This record gives sequence, structure tokens and C-alpha cells, in this order.
Amino acid sequence: MKVTEEVAIDHGLKKEEFSKICDLLKRIPNITELAIFSAMWNEHCSYKSSRKHLKKLHTKGKQVIQGPGENAGIIDIGDDDAIVFKIESHNHPSFIEPYQGAATGVGGIMRDIFTMGARPIANLNSIHFGSPQHKKTKNLLRGVVKGIGGYGNCIGVPTIAGQTSFDESYNGNILVNAMTLGLVNKNKIFYSKAAGLNKPVIYVGSKTGRDGIHGASMASTTFDEKIEEKKPTVQVGDPFTEKLLLEACLELMADNSIIAIQDMGAAGLTSSSVEMASKGNLGIELNLSEVPCREMNMSPYEIMLSESQERMLIVLENGKENFAKKIFDKWNLDFAVIGKTTNSKKIELFHDNNKVAEIPIDLLAENAPVYNRKWKKTKLPQKLKFNKNNFKSLSLSDCLKKILSNPNIAEKKWIWDQYDHTVMADTIQKPGGDAGVVRVHGTSKAVAASVDSSASYCNSHPLTGGKQVVCESWRNLISVGAKPIAITNCLNFGNPEKEKNMGEFVECIDGISEASEYLDFPVVSGNVSFYNETKDKGIKPTPTIGGVGLIKDYKKIISMNFKKIDNLIVVIGKTEGHIDQSIFARDILNEKKGPPPEINLFNEKNNGETILKLIRNDLVKSVHDISLGGIITAISKMAIIGNKGFKLNKPQDLINKFEYYFGEDQGRYIVEIEPNNMPKVKNILKDSSIHYDEIGIVIPKEIIIDKEAILHIDDLVRSNKNWLKSYMEE
Repeated sequence: MKVTEEVAIDHGLKKEEFSKICDLLKRIPNITELAIFSAMWNEHCSYKSSRKHLKKLHTKGKQVIQGPGENAGIIDIGDDDAIVFKIESHNHPSFIEPYQGAATGVGGIMRDIFTMGARPIANLNSIHFGSPQHKKTKNLLRGVVKGIGGYGNCIGVPTIAGQTSFDESYNGNILVNAMTLGLVNKNKIFYSKAAGLNKPVIYVGSKTGRDGIHGASMASTTFDEKIEEKKPTVQVGDPFTEKLLLEACLELMADNSIIAIQDMGAAGLTSSSVEMASKGNLGIELNLSEVPCREMNMSPYEIMLSESQERMLIVLENGKENFAKKIFDKWNLDFAVIGKTTNSKKIELFHDNNKVAEIPIDLLAENAPVYNRKWKKTKLPQKLKFNKNNFKSLSLSDCLKKILSNPNIAEKKWIWDQYDHTVMADTIQKPGGDAGVVRVHGTSKAVAASVDSSASYCNSHPLTGGKQVVCESWRNLISVGAKPIAITNCLNFGNPEKEKNMGEFVECIDGISEASEYLDFPVVSGNVSFYNETKDKGIKPTPTIGGVGLIKDYKKIISMNFKKIDNLIVVIGKTEGHIDQSIFARDILNEKKGPPPEINLFNEKNNGETILKLIRNDLVKSVHDISLGGIITAISKMAIIGNKGFKLNKPQDLINKFEYYFGEDQGRYIVEIEPNNMPKVKNILKDSSIHYDEIGIVIPKEIIIDKEAILHIDDLVRSNKNWLKSYMEE
């Protein structure tokens, strides 16, 4: 095929980008070379709109072994143990083909983890769907959940936590973010940097097919009415093959055979070979006739762009080929020597004894476009003024029941019941708590992980929203007794060519960086997903934060369910009654304007570290952070899980009771304390200058507020537990 400007544009390149390619090459590329440029220069692989701003992220920390730039981030958890983790998006594929899109998202993130020598020990996910009333939502939800469960359950890795939200901004573009944690000996970590000359380049795993061609390019564009035509760009996963690949790779890694290893993810063989060569400042020569193919007469173009799943590229030490082949033969996987490293600093491709492509590596990596896109700052919205008339006709019990059954608050058991969360036998805290927890096998240590996002806050004021989602992750880890160590982020945004969307991205990044630096909670890995837009309607800005923390003694883990009658209920942190952007404002008052709650990073850190101190000294029986729905929603969830009631008395101050109970002020926790421990708790809180409200006690079954019995625990259970199950059965 003759390569023209129109052909380049069809491949997702801009007119000026094609012109730049021709100038750099000093010739017009052939179709295979154009395909390689289109893969490496698209947004998904090159980060051309985000790279400039990602450099601002706080990425360093005492326990950070590997920050951004590798397949995943790595943190030190002591005793030569390290945790490898990352979160990635599979948004576009999941909207087109929900089962395979979600399944291959899980498979892809797990390969990023075990390619570094780590055995995956836990999966999490953050999934976002359109309005429950939208005609596509139910089927998309059903397909995505089945895809996540189908892949994770088959490969035998527990899904320990997650987040599910609904918002009309996702009607035309759902989000599926998958996260995996792996455990590795810190002296046996593998990287993707090629080294040495004339080293064999090995292809292992499944055969290459025509599925997923243009997958990375498709992920770098917005959707239109021709979305159904994009189905062939969605990859097809096989978890059983991935399990074999995992075991084979880990077996080979036990020997000193591997120089570099890279998952064939987005853009397949193209990105894996170019990235390995680029990091090693080497060239790479590939004979595409040696690539195992499952379809006849595949062209170099198709082989290089295929995103067939369950494949790896390895640079091996000389003389280790037969040793390695025996391992992959044993696991019934393809193994082929398809090339070698060179000193040419080029990627050179051969097929049927003909050279079919030759491109200097630096043109694909260092010379990829970097855009300094124009962006608009978002002003902090004016605070709304509510008066007594706004609350006059409201009943506290009706408001509470309505909020507990809100799709974003309601229990998601229907979802997590489809995931295996106990396989591997090390899961200590299952889904439904503030964070999932897994034991480090054979030790007393445990690792906690959670995923969080707050699109409404970020939409209202991206800078504040970016800070908030990091703080929410911090609080969720603290709430199970874990010391927060580091985060991974999945940055889901609309079209970066629009100034408003680009501004949302830039300011969310600034907020994330400011909070993570102050809290010493560095970003060690992540992913950017732009162009989440259909027919010119984009999603709300949705940065998802995956947090990881350490519990040195898993017996010190704490859960959120109320434990004992007559224990005290205490709010840690000051309540100002901020209801702008709250679930209460949107659901009850039908008000969507106003700023998100303020973030005070000093209070976040001080309150969180003090909660950890209380947990370590066995002074609290349960802990839950206060987030969506405010104090009363947090307490209700603790009561529902513990099957207890509660009696509350709002402190006598100026705040309206609805603002006090439903306000979403940040930096706060609910703690349950035995009465005899309260004096010690008060001393610790006083020493740390922490505000607290002693607002109630745990009682058998009634819900009593301000001396009025308003509900029974069974009413709360019905409101919270029935919505999703009923919705899916309608």
C-alpha cells in the first residue's frame, strides 16, 4: 500500500506528525513503518499530552525501590520482601466488548506484575458506569463484572477490594481500571532494559493472531456512532494460558538466564521491542517469519500491531536458549528465538528474507511528540447558602434510607460475590471494608490496598479533587491499621485537545502531587487514559488512586463493624457541615453546584497518624473513615456490618443537624471505643491537638437520634443491601 497523508491520518496520526516522520526518516515510511510510528506515537503509548505534567508528580520515598517508568512500581516492605503494583485502564475495549475488555484488562495488569519477577497476590478494580436508567448500563455492568471474575478467578488470584460508581457522564464511555499487587524478593527483581550485544530475543506465550490490531490507537481516540466497527480491535483473553505463562516465567526467573523481560501489552510486539531497546540504548533485529502465528499469511504489519494476549518478549543470556525452551515446552507454551540485540540503535525487521522496516529507535521514543497543550484553570465555585427552609420538610430517617440506597453508597455484594477473594488462603480482609488485606505468606506481615476516586469533587474543582482522592486512599489504609506507603494512579479524562479537559488533568495532577508529597505517599506507577468521550460528550475527570500500606502484625488489623453494646461512638476530626457537592445535596436537595469540601493536609496527616497510634495501642475496637454521605452514613455502615444499633446526640453547636450528620468534611473518622479506654484516648487526642466529638453509643438494634427512635437496624439493612441485587434482577 502506498503511504499518503490520508493513510497516516487513518492510522491516528496528525498531518503535522506525518510530516515530522518523513523529515526524521528523510523519506516516506512504508506501511509497516507507518504502523510502528502510529503505535508508538499515539497517546496511549507516548503520553504526548501528559508527559510534561506527569514529571511534577511526587515519586520518591524511603521505601520506593522503583518509581514510574517500568512495568510497575515497587516498594520495600522489609525482610527482603517487596510489593510490585500498578493500576491500568481498559476503558475503550470494555465499552465496546465488556466481557473481553474487562478480562484482558485484568490479564494485562497481571502480566505487568509478574514480568518483574513477582507472583500476583491480589487484584482490585475501580469500575464506573453510566446512569442506572441508561439502556446500556445494566448489560455493561454484567459483562464487565463477569469478565473481571472470569479472568481473575481462573488464574487463581484473589480480588480483595474495589469501587463501583454510577454517573451519567459515563453513559457513552465506561471506565474499567484494574490493579494488581505482586510479591517479590527485592534481590530478584526483573526489568525491561535490554543489555548486551547479539543476545537472543525470545518470544514466549500464545501464538499471534489478528485480534487487537490497532487496539492502542483505538484507545487514543474518542468514540462516534461507528463504535460497533471497532470490535475487532478488542483483544481476546485466555486466563488458563496466562496461568501457564505466569508459572513458566517465574520458573525461568529462578535461574540467572533473563537479561530483560517485557509484556506484549498495548501495541504488542512493537512497543515491547522498542521499549526494551530504547531503555538499553541498543538496536534490535527481529525476524518476523519466526513469530508463532495462529493465522495464515499474517503480514509484518499485522504481526507488529497485533495485541493478542498472554505473550512476553525476553532478552536471554547466550547459551540459555535450550534451557529456557525446555521450561516453556513443559508448560505447553510457544517459544521462539525471533531476533537479537544489536549496536545499530535501530529496529530492523525481516520477513521472508526481506528487510521490511528500519527505524532509528530514538525516532520512536525520544523524538515522539510532546505537546504543551493549552489549558483552562477552574475557579473555585462559590459556596452555596442554605437556610432553614431547605431542611424544613425533611425527615432524618427518610433522608438516611434514601442515601443508603443511593447507587454509589449501596452495598455491592452482587459484584464481589462473583469474584474469588479467598483463593491462595491469605486474604484477611475481604471486599466490603475500607481496604482489602492479604497476609504476606508465611509471615506475620500483611499488605492493605484500596482504590478510590471522586469524580464529582474533581469536576467541581480539580485541584481540590486531586488532593481529596489521595487523602481518601490514605484514610482507607489507616482505617484497617496499615501504614500508607505509596500509590499508583489511573488518570481517566476526556479529550486533551479541549482546554477545559486539559485544565482538569493539569490541576488534578497538581492536587495529587501536593497531597502525596505532604503525606509522604509517593506515586510509583500509573496510567493515563485520555479521549474518554463519545459524540463530543466527555466523562467527568476521574483520577483513580490505588493505595498500598503495610500492617507489621496482621493480628493488629482492624475492621469497621461495631463490636459491642455500650461502646462509645466518637468522631475524630472537626465537622463544619460541608454539604456542597455531597450525596445529600445531590440526592435530597437536588443541588449539584458549589465547591468540594476543603482539604487540610496537616489535619489529614495528624489525624491519620493518631488513629494508627490508637490502633497499635489496642484502644479502638472499630474504625471507619467518613466520606460519601457523612457521619451518619459511616456509622450506619458500621452498624449494618456489625448488626447493631446506635444512639446519637448531635453536639450542641450552630450547625444544622442535616449539615452535621450528612456533611462531607474531610480528614475524619468514626471510632468505637470501650468506655474504660476513653480517658487514655482523650489524653492521646489532646496531646496531638485533635478535635473530637463523643456523640453516641452502640445499642442492640434501634437507631435513636436526639432521643427519638427513628429506625430499626433492619430498615438500614434493607435500604443498603437491596438496591443492586434488585436492579440487576429487574
